[in-house]
Amino acid sequence: MTRSISVVCLLILGAWQQCAWAHHSFAAEFDLQKPIQLHGKISKMEFMNPHSWIHVEVKNAKGEMEHWEIEGGTPNTLFRKGINQNTVPVGTEVIVDGYQSRDGSNHASGRNLTLTDGSKLFIEGSSTP
Repeated sequence: MTRSISVVCLLILGAWQQCAWAHHSFAAEFDLQKPIQLHGKISKMEFMNPHSWIHVEVKNAKGEMEHWEIEGGTPNTLFRKGINQNTVPVGTEVIVDGYQSRDGSNHASGRNLTLTDGSKLFIEGSSTP
């Protein structure tokens, strides 16, 4: 009986560790010292757990198009703010404020989306420290 309980406890602990490993902190993936502001057009919106993703096409300094993936809050958090997949249609011009990924890739934690009329949506990617 004791052995069975030990095995069950080990299985639960292993599952918990996998869940904890799957979620990341802001500091693990994004750099507070690398704030970014991107001007571009939305190419895709993905509302999935644990984070939503906003894909934006941005012209770089050379005039070439770059694809950026912006992490937003959970779908539930965004829905409660009145933001869904139809709030900002594909093709909409936006300004994204956020923080770039530590590895320098075209990933960022999004904070705000500013629309051309000046209105802002707080999309709250990973919480900053």
